[in-house]
Amino acid sequence: MNRAIQELGEQHGAGFVLTLGRIGPLFVLAPLFSSRMIPARARVIAALALAIGLSPLAMRGQELPTDLLPFAGLMMKEILVGLAFSYAIAALFAAVSTAGSFLDTQIGFSFGSLVDPVNNQQSGILMQLYGLVATMVFVVIGGDAWLIRGLAKTYDVISLTELPDIGALVAGAADAFGGIFLAAIAVSAPVLLAVIITDAAFGVVSRVMPQLNVFAVGFPAKILVGFLLIGASLPFVAGWIGDQLTESVSSALKTLQVA
Repeated sequence: MNRAIQELGEQHGAGFVLTLGRIGPLFVLAPLFSSRMIPARARVIAALALAIGLSPLAMRGQELPTDLLPFAGLMMKEILVGLAFSYAIAALFAAVSTAGSFLDTQIGFSFGSLVDPVNNQQSGILMQLYGLVATMVFVVIGGDAWLIRGLAKTYDVISLTELPDIGALVAGAADAFGGIFLAAIAVSAPVLLAVIITDAAFGVVSRVMPQLNVFAVGFPAKILVGFLLIGASLPFVAGWIGDQLTESVSSALKTLQVA
């Protein structure tokens, strides 16, 4: 009886640690979960709580190895699966921040950088604005619940004892990375086009009236046009973020395939 209780305890302990290995990358890469504004101790407590809640679902009567080498191999696999899932979500927010960076460069705000309170890094004003809008939309639409439910569904695709298809994971990560630039262009395109047209118009004016200080007149005009278009396009950007979050979770699950 004591031996059975000891083996059962070892199995539950192994399942908890393996589940924590898949959950951990969520608090390193995923938006909001990895925010520097959340204390590290709070993130650790949240990760442990999620691991306690998901470990029975992850185990589902599976026999887990308790020897060191097989267990270490499964742990590395769990971390890899968690990284692949979290990276697909992080790529969406990277695209939104990149769109803000494009606008900072085009409008001229890249000359002044501030410390972003979300990730504790220096970034442009519009890059911070778009990042904060993405975070607010993420909270409002319940993105944290989406991520947790998506993470729970990964155990239906790849259980604790199964190995993922490395080729599918690499292809999914490459697609997510390659889509960052295209998504950033799609988000910032209306404002970029308006600012470029404004630049071209002032270029024509400078050829007609060389005595006019185009920089002194054009810089405030670009800021005004940029802010007007940003204000008009932000509601559509928020809707786009909500739709893309659902697609990102679905695409992350599609990349997880059993070898």
